[in-house]
Amino acid sequence: MTISSHDSKHNEDVKIEIQESLPSPLLEGSAEEQALVRKLDKRIMPIACALYLFSYLDRSNLGNARLQGLPEDVLGGDPTGVLFDWITSAFFLAYILCQIPATLLSKLFRPRLWVAAAGLGWGTCATLMSTGFNFGSLLAARACIGVFESGFGPAIPLYFSFFYTRKEIGLRMACWFGFATVGGAFGGLIAFGIQNASLPFQPWRLLFIVEGLPPVVLAIFTAFLFPDRPESTTFLNEDERRIAIARMNRATSGDVGASVNKAHIWAAFRDWRIYVGGVIYFGLNCALASIGAFLPTIIQTFGNSAAVTQLLTVPPYAVAFVILVSFSFASDRLQSRGVFMGVASVIGAIGYLLLLVVHDNVRVRYFATFCITSGTYTTIGLIMAWFAHNLGSETKRAAGIPMFMSMGQCGSVLGSHIFPQSEVSCALELLAAVCAAILSISYRLDNARRDRVYGRPIPGARVDTQILADKVNPHGYFS
Repeated sequence: MTISSHDSKHNEDVKIEIQESLPSPLLEGSAEEQALVRKLDKRIMPIACALYLFSYLDRSNLGNARLQGLPEDVLGGDPTGVLFDWITSAFFLAYILCQIPATLLSKLFRPRLWVAAAGLGWGTCATLMSTGFNFGSLLAARACIGVFESGFGPAIPLYFSFFYTRKEIGLRMACWFGFATVGGAFGGLIAFGIQNASLPFQPWRLLFIVEGLPPVVLAIFTAFLFPDRPESTTFLNEDERRIAIARMNRATSGDVGASVNKAHIWAAFRDWRIYVGGVIYFGLNCALASIGAFLPTIIQTFGNSAAVTQLLTVPPYAVAFVILVSFSFASDRLQSRGVFMGVASVIGAIGYLLLLVVHDNVRVRYFATFCITSGTYTTIGLIMAWFAHNLGSETKRAAGIPMFMSMGQCGSVLGSHIFPQSEVSCALELLAAVCAAILSISYRLDNARRDRVYGRPIPGARVDTQILADKVNPHGYFS
């Protein structure tokens, strides 16, 4: 984005605003602020991460259920795999359609009640998957899971931006999104246990019950324990609230209460960088949906039993979590996202390339699954953190984040249909690396131009972004 040239007086007004809004020296890096961050982490992160763990289990357990006989029981065997593909896609189609309106609406409700309602909804629908008796019933349940999860996933990066600064959010986003990898690993362990259980009914039905009920229970706790916005939550005392609000306004300006700025919605739709982010997210989600739905199938080609296959899905996800957190921590410290995203995308592309060219070496093919999960999950975690603070207002984030995520989820639909065409996912991972480089260079050039126009930014100073969002922010983009 470029700053409007309609008046140089505006630039002077911004400089005056900065000088008049210097933060208290008490705040940044102070003992009080560090204590507040620890308090927020202890309350926000366990709930958000646990919810994401269960949301990922409930969206990805179809791959495990496939090995437990679901197609044979209710899809007539599904010899072509088309019915299973469409049940997988139903979640993503509903998720795509609902993301933008759901995230904008989330700003108008108390976060704890909104997130609790989302968890209660998708958990109930996921549990009802166990009662599926034909293609239509499973399709409807999966679509409803997508509707409710669309009110959770895109809203959390926005919610984190209320409480965490640009130097903190990357690691928190990594820990939160990293629970998708934990979910993948944990799902394999649960499926392994159920696969070996003696049951009077099909094991896939128990799988949906075991993974569907926990978010229902957790939603009840969320309604009482999850903090609302900094200016309204009872979780903080007055001194903590003052510091939290000042942090919201560090290098930007936060909204007060439930409000939506319509002009910033249209600003998001006109921002070309969001569409480039959508291209990146499209490629990554194509790879993610493919590996999520078919990783057990890939590993089963190694010649193992179904139970051992479920167990072997665990290590790739565990390694991916470590890589994601490591890259995100370094990204926060260096205040740069694009380089790390490019490297991670290339790692994912190498994994798919290995699946393409190596057919007989089981060890190399298994190593390829580590590359795919590590590269793909890491890049997704980084891009969500990138846009969480590079869009200059809450409303623009509420519109822009689900915009690029909606575009990206179209890749999930493609990914659920294209396996084993690994060349497509390989090419899309490389395209994501190229687009990350383009965005990084663009942000760096814009930062340099802003330094020339405004001078070097004063760290932590408040800038009024209520009218022009990030067009006016002289503190620079994460590159």
